[in-house]
Amino acid sequence: MTATADAEAAANGLTPLADYLGSVLRRLRALPPLDLDLTQAYGNVLAEDVVAPHSFPAFDQAAVDGYAARWEDIAGGGRGMGYVPAQAGSSGGRAVRLNVVGDLGAASWRPVRLTPGACFSVAAGAPLPIGADVVVPVEWTDQGMAAVEIHRVPKRGYGVRKAGEELPAGTSLARAGTYVSPALVAVLAATGIGHVVVRPSPRVVIVATGDELVEVGRGSQPGQVVDVNSHALTAAAAEVGALAYRVGICDDDPEGLRGLLEDQTLRADLIITTGGTGTGPGDMVRRILSRREGSRAGPVTFTEVALYPGTALGFGTVGPEEVPVVCLPGEPGAALIGFEVLARPAINLLAGAEPVFRPSVRAHLLETISSPAGLREFRPANVAERRGGGYTVQPLRGGPLTLSGLAEANGLMVLGERVTTVAAGSTVDVLLLDRRR
Repeated sequence: MTATADAEAAANGLTPLADYLGSVLRRLRALPPLDLDLTQAYGNVLAEDVVAPHSFPAFDQAAVDGYAARWEDIAGGGRGMGYVPAQAGSSGGRAVRLNVVGDLGAASWRPVRLTPGACFSVAAGAPLPIGADVVVPVEWTDQGMAAVEIHRVPKRGYGVRKAGEELPAGTSLARAGTYVSPALVAVLAATGIGHVVVRPSPRVVIVATGDELVEVGRGSQPGQVVDVNSHALTAAAAEVGALAYRVGICDDDPEGLRGLLEDQTLRADLIITTGGTGTGPGDMVRRILSRREGSRAGPVTFTEVALYPGTALGFGTVGPEEVPVVCLPGEPGAALIGFEVLARPAINLLAGAEPVFRPSVRAHLLETISSPAGLREFRPANVAERRGGGYTVQPLRGGPLTLSGLAEANGLMVLGERVTTVAAGSTVDVLLLDRRR
């Protein structure tokens, strides 16, 4: 955000979005680390660097099913071998015959040694005999049992995986802040790691407030609004990797709201409320959570942010444990954008994930659009890669308040505070939504 944009936002009585986010995120700290069994670590973020305690592979082994042999015995007429006429389709004029002196499987453990003119039948993963430096694939032979004819000569080292070839002991496997993926779990297990120190997945509680709210499964009537937000925000929190808990609907009852939030602090690392952030007579969340007690300010501060949609956001702590709370608007589109802007980075920060913001690209706009002055707009859009490189972006109809547009979007265009019109062909910033399709 430019200094001019900051000044314009301040002149309108709004807090620049970048300033607001910085003030909020500086108050959060990653959750304390936790030692977890490897099978439970998926989806968490490493709290410390991980180094391989053992090599992978741990020993020389066959990479394919076939015959473990000495390369000099099959290349160019080594000693102690027999020769037979090559079969049709072979790569040479004569085939090589070796004596098969044993079979080795992945569970074999006794060390064995090759002698000239001999080979072992081996399964993929089996330890190599001492002296073997090549594994001839089964399909390159006549698959003999007592003796085998080799019709094609591989290069030296073919079909062999040397000890430590992929990951020598002492290799840095992952840095603190790395997301534990299924592939990383495989790497950790392969090098002998059974436990890792991670940041636990944040426990996020979602509460929808408002006397007008009713449960899903019915249509809205005058004076009634179906609770969209608690379901949508619970899904959004789970998408980030949080352990998300939907509490449901809380009426605009001061004592009920206080009691509910105090109860939830016992199981939450972050509480998200939706609704009641404005200054109207029914905006109970703002009235209750920002109330002063004596000379002491309320635990939650509500700020008018230069953001479209949904300028009113709240952040603070509740309960003796000082659990962070994020207060989002009640309008569903504004609540989802508020989650993207404020709650999502907060969850990532608690989880120790880096970066905390979604990745973004610069894309060429396909049609001319307008944007409200003095506000940073996040607009649903479809972004696509261009043939030859780069991206294009198509804004979706209805803007950020249209739920169908948010559901269809794979990106959010970011239009700055000073932007009122953007011409087709201009380059704009687009946040990439990593939703699974």
